[in-house]
Amino acid sequence: MAGLYQAPIAANLVSSIRGAPSTTSPPSSNTPSAIPTFAFTNSGASSTLAPTAPEPSTKASGGLSQESKSPEFSSIASGSENIFLGSSDGQIRILSSSFKVIRTFHAHDSGSITHIKQITGTSLLITISEDLSNDPVLKVWALDKPDKKTGGPKCLSSLNVSNGRKQFPVSALATLDNVSQLAVGFANGSVTVIRGDLINDRGAKQRTVFESEEPITGVEFREGPTTTLYLATTGRILTLTISGRGQGQPAKNLEDNGCGLGCMTVDSDSGDIVVARDDAICYYGVNGRGPSYAYEGPKQLVRTFGDLVALVTQPRTDAAPKASLLRKFIGGGAEDRYRSSTFALLDTDLKYVAHTEMLPSQIRTVFAEWGDLFLLTIDGKLFRYHEKSLNQKLEILYQRDLYVLAINLAQKIGVDTAQRNVILRRYGDYLHKKGDYDTAMQQYLKAIDNTEPSQVIRKFLDSQRINNLIEYLEELHEHDKATVDHTTLLLNCYAKLKDTDKLEAFIKSGTNFDLETAIAMCRQGGYHDQAVFLSKKHGEHDRVVDILIEDSKRYDEALDYIHRREPDVAYSNLMRYARVLLENCPDDTTQLFIEYYIGQYRPKKDAPVAPTQATPGGAASAVQNLASFIPLPYRQATATPSSAAQDNQPLALSTEEAAAAAKADPPREYKVPKPRTAFSSFVDHPEQFIVFLEACLNEADINETDKVDLHTTLFEIYLDVAGNKTGHEKQKWEVKAKTLLDGQDISMDASNVLLLSHLSDFRDGTVLVREQQGLRFDIFRSYASAGDTASVIKALRKYGPEEPQLYPAALAYFTSSPKILQEAGSELDVVLKKIDEDGLMAPLQVIQTLSTNATATMGMVKKYLSETIERERKEISNNRRLIESYRGETDAKRKEMEELSTKSAVFQTRRCSACGGSLDLPTVHFLCKHSFHQRCLNQVGDANVECPKCAPTNNNIRAFRKAQEESADRHDMFLDTLQRSRDKFGTISEFFGRGVMTAPASE
Repeated sequence: MAGLYQAPIAANLVSSIRGAPSTTSPPSSNTPSAIPTFAFTNSGASSTLAPTAPEPSTKASGGLSQESKSPEFSSIASGSENIFLGSSDGQIRILSSSFKVIRTFHAHDSGSITHIKQITGTSLLITISEDLSNDPVLKVWALDKPDKKTGGPKCLSSLNVSNGRKQFPVSALATLDNVSQLAVGFANGSVTVIRGDLINDRGAKQRTVFESEEPITGVEFREGPTTTLYLATTGRILTLTISGRGQGQPAKNLEDNGCGLGCMTVDSDSGDIVVARDDAICYYGVNGRGPSYAYEGPKQLVRTFGDLVALVTQPRTDAAPKASLLRKFIGGGAEDRYRSSTFALLDTDLKYVAHTEMLPSQIRTVFAEWGDLFLLTIDGKLFRYHEKSLNQKLEILYQRDLYVLAINLAQKIGVDTAQRNVILRRYGDYLHKKGDYDTAMQQYLKAIDNTEPSQVIRKFLDSQRINNLIEYLEELHEHDKATVDHTTLLLNCYAKLKDTDKLEAFIKSGTNFDLETAIAMCRQGGYHDQAVFLSKKHGEHDRVVDILIEDSKRYDEALDYIHRREPDVAYSNLMRYARVLLENCPDDTTQLFIEYYIGQYRPKKDAPVAPTQATPGGAASAVQNLASFIPLPYRQATATPSSAAQDNQPLALSTEEAAAAAKADPPREYKVPKPRTAFSSFVDHPEQFIVFLEACLNEADINETDKVDLHTTLFEIYLDVAGNKTGHEKQKWEVKAKTLLDGQDISMDASNVLLLSHLSDFRDGTVLVREQQGLRFDIFRSYASAGDTASVIKALRKYGPEEPQLYPAALAYFTSSPKILQEAGSELDVVLKKIDEDGLMAPLQVIQTLSTNATATMGMVKKYLSETIERERKEISNNRRLIESYRGETDAKRKEMEELSTKSAVFQTRRCSACGGSLDLPTVHFLCKHSFHQRCLNQVGDANVECPKCAPTNNNIRAFRKAQEESADRHDMFLDTLQRSRDKFGTISEFFGRGVMTAPASE
C-alpha cells in the first residue's frame, strides 16, 4: 500500500518559470484531505491515498525576473536531485528541490527541445531539438564541466539524427547508461540507432534498424548477455537484438497489439518492459510476454514508481475529440486544457489499486524525484505525491477490514516478526467477531510468539470451541510458552473429548505414574506406541523389543532399536528374536549378524524410525480424574514444562552424517561369540545363511576351529541349495561348492566332505577330496564301481602317470564285461602297451587277469604276447652273451694275477716311460711293464713308490671300492631306490654287486 499526500506545487508552473510574482510553496504534509474511494478487484475497497490540494498560497517565490513573452517549455526530465525544463527557444532551465531556477543555459540555436533525458547516477544530460525543416539535433552535455566561453555546461558531442531525409517528429528516445548506444524513434515508423563514444566525441555511427508504416510510440533498452531494443508501435510490440548474439537479425514480433505514445516504460528494478493498453498492463521480459493485469480505460501515460505503476487514463466518452498520439504528448489546443484525466497507482505484485483520482485537466507527464512522485498537467500545475508511512497505511487498511492485504503488504515490505504478529492478531480478532473461529485460531497460532495466551484462551472457553482451545494449548507447548495451568487445562480438554490418542501422546511429556501399570494398560488397550515410548524412556530395552515384535509387528523398527543398543543388550535380543526378524527383515537382520560376529558392531547413531499412529482404543479413564484438578481462573506461572521428552530423543542425523559418524566411531569392545551359535537362527533361510557364512570367512582374525565349522557348514548349504535347484541354477551352486573345495587354506575334515558329497550325490566333491589326499586309486575305483567307463578313462589319463598301478586295475576293469570292453575301445591296447613298457605286470600276470573273465579274446592280446615273447628271447640272448664275456674277463684277470705272484718278470723296455730317453742306471721297473729313470720319479728311498702312469686308474678303482664299502651299510638308500625303480630285480642285482647283501666281516 503506497498511500500518498498530493499537493499542487505551483498554481501554474509556466508562469512561475516566467517569473510571475504569484507562486506557491509546498504545503505541510500534516494537512491530508479526504480519502477518495477506488475500485479494487473483487473487493470494492476504498483507497488509502490522501491527495491534498489546498488553495495556492499568495506568497511570491521571489528572485526571478519577469519574462512575459518567454516561450513555454516543451519537455521536462528529472534526475540528479534536479528538474530539467526544455523550452521551444532552445533554453534549458534547471530547478532545485525548492522549485527555483538555479541554472539556465542555451542548448540549441534552432528548433524546440522536444526530448530531455538525464542519465541516472551521472552528470550527463541528453537533449534533442526539432524544427521539422532539418534533421533533429542531439547533444550530450556534461553538467559538471563548465564551458569556458559560455559559462554553461560543456557540450560533449552534437550530431544530426538521420531519418532518411524524411521530416517527421521524434516520438521516442532511449539510451544505455554508458551512452554507448541511443535509439531514436520517429513518427513515420523508423528507428535510428546511434553507436559511438559520444562522451569523448570520438565519432558515432547511425543506422536505421527498423522501418514500419506505423508510428513508433516507444523504445526501451534491456541489457544482459545481449542488448535488446524493445519497440512499440500503434499496432505491434517488437524486439531487436542490436549487440551480442543474434545481432543483425530482423525485428522479432512479440505481439500484434501495440500501445499509445508514452504508454511504454521500463521497470528499473526488474528490467522488464511495461506496456499500458486500454484493457490491461502487460510485462515483457527476456522470455517474451510476461504477466498481464487487467485494468480498463484508455491509457495516456505509464511510469513506474518503486513497486507501483503510475497510469494516466482518459475518461471514456464518445464526445471527446480523438486527438493523435503525438498531439496528446506535446499538448493540444485550448480544448485539451478542459478535458479531465484519471491518475492511478497500481501494485501489480499484490494486485490492488493503491490510489486513483480524477483531475480536471489533462496530465502532460509524470516523473519521480527526491523520493516523491510528480504529476504535471497541461495547464502547468505540478502535483507532488508523498508516500505515507507503513503505520498510516495499515491503519487505513484496518479501518476497511483489509487484513489480508495488510498481511501481504507487511510481508512484502519485510517488517519484523513483532509487527507482523500484531497484524495477525488484529486479523484474528476480526475473524472471531465474525464467527469464523477456525480461521481466527490460525491467525492466533501464527502470532503466538508475541501474544498473551490468556487473551486468546478467554475467547475460546466455550465448550463448542474446545477443539480450537486444544489446538492453541498444544501450540503453546510446542513453543515452550505453556505454564502448569496451561498443561492442566489441556489434559482436562482431552479428558472431556475422550481423545485418547492425543491424551496418550501428551502422557509422553512425562508425569508421575506407575511404570508397570502404565505399560500394561497401554499394551492391553492397543496403545503400543505409548508403551514403547515409556519403555524407552525408562531403559526397558528388552520390553521395547518385545512390544515392537509381538504386539505391534513392527519388525523393521524393532531391528533398528536393537541396532542402537550396546553389544550385550543387542546380542541377547537379537538371538531371542532371530528367526522372526530373519523371516520379516532378512537382509537387515543378516547384516546385523555379520557386524556382530566379525567384531565390527557399532550402535547406530541416527534418529530412530518414527513410530506409527497408535490405534484408537480404550484408556480414556486414565485421566478422567484430572478434571477435578483444573484450577480456574488461569494464572501465569513461572514454571516451564519439562523437556525430558526432548532430552530422551536421539539426535536426528542425515544419511551422510550418519555414515561419517559410523566410520569415525570405532567398534565397541566385546567378546565375539563363536559363529556356530548363530547357525540355528538361519534355519529355513539358506540364502541369508550363505551371506553370513561368506562374510565371516572373509574376516582375517578367525581361529582354526571356527574356520572348519564355517567351511563345512557353507559347503553343506551350497549342496543343499543346489539340490533344490535344476539346470543352470543347480550347476551354479555346485560350482560354488567345488570352488570352495579348490580354495587355499580350506579347513574341512575329509570324512565330512565325503559324507556330504555322497548324501548330495556330488561326485565332484568326492573326487576333489580324494585328489587332495592322494587317494587317486579310490577315485578310480569309485568310477569303476559306478560303471562310468568315460570317467575311468579320464581318471586313468589324469592319474596314470603318477599312479602306475591304475593300469593293471584298468586292464581288469576293461575286460570285466563285453559292454565295458566295447566302451573302452582302443584304450585296452593303450593299457597293455603301458604295462608292457613300464613292466607293471609280468606277461603271465596279464594272461591270468585276462583269463578271469571270458571277455577278452586271444586275438586282442596276440600282438602283445608275440612282442613280449620276442623281447624276452632277445633279452635272454643278450644276457647270455654278457655272462660269457664277464666270465672270460674274470678268468683272464685271475690268470694274470697268478702269474705275477708266482713267476719272475722280465723287463725288456729300453726307454724311460716318463721322459722317453734311453734307460741308464739307476732304473726303476714296475710290474705293470713301465720303466723309469730314478731321477724322473723324484722318489728316492720310498718303498711304496707307485707307477705314475697307472696311478690315476688305480686311484679310481680304490675310490670306487671304498664307495661300495660305504654304501653297503646304506640300506635306506637301497630301499628308496628300490621303491622308485620300475625294474626292481635289476635294482636288487645292482645293489647285490655293491655288497649290500654281503654279511659283515667279523673283526
